[in-house]
Amino acid sequence: MRQIVLDTETTGLEPAAGHRVIEIGCVEIVNRRPTQNRFHRYINPEREVDRGALEVHGIENEFLATQPKFAEVAHEFLEFVKGAELVIHNADFDVEFLNHELRRLPAVPGEIRDCCGVLDTLALARRLHPGQRNSLDALAKRYSVDNSKRELHGALLDAQILADIYLAMTGGQVSLSLDSDAARVATVEERDVRIDRNGLELVIVRATAEEEAAHLGMLGVMAKRAEPIWRQLELLDAAQAASVEGGADA
Repeated sequence: MRQIVLDTETTGLEPAAGHRVIEIGCVEIVNRRPTQNRFHRYINPEREVDRGALEVHGIENEFLATQPKFAEVAHEFLEFVKGAELVIHNADFDVEFLNHELRRLPAVPGEIRDCCGVLDTLALARRLHPGQRNSLDALAKRYSVDNSKRELHGALLDAQILADIYLAMTGGQVSLSLDSDAARVATVEERDVRIDRNGLELVIVRATAEEEAAHLGMLGVMAKRAEPIWRQLELLDAAQAASVEGGADA
């Protein structure tokens, strides 16, 4: 199975407000093993980066002005991700921005989900850890993934960190379904473990005379404190038996 762990950086939060993608980072995983195959591009958004976004990723307008436009990298990007399952944290955000960029192309090739599957690791994390923080940094700490180089957001670095987190979150699993009430877990290899009981002897450990005497002594102490239920039942049985015998004699 081929998966592409993907992250983007943008000029702002809303594509509907004219914001654009400025960086795409992708890391390839094949059969749960990361490869050295990467896709990483900075993109000229043809507009300025919002101050709030700049504080998150630190990518300057002057640098972006020297980079190719999305239309110049779109074909290469689509060829890289085609047929794979995209693994994205908070997938709706990135998918919405990528679809916005694709719709701006002269010949619209469709939307991201037309050529790729999408797995949202934020949705997965919320199912595995309900009521807890599930940001990338929180998950990295929870799964002991090194994110010490993440002083600012960066698409390729974040994709590499997310790849490690995703593999840790799904360790020993080959199938995850987010449609069920809980993630369906199938182990890589199931073994039917049986114990051969032939030749085994049942060992009966009996109390010693000293242990029996100590037990009877304890029962006597308990009887003085309160009549135990088993003694009450014995007395009741004896009384009922005596009553039956007396009626028969009459």
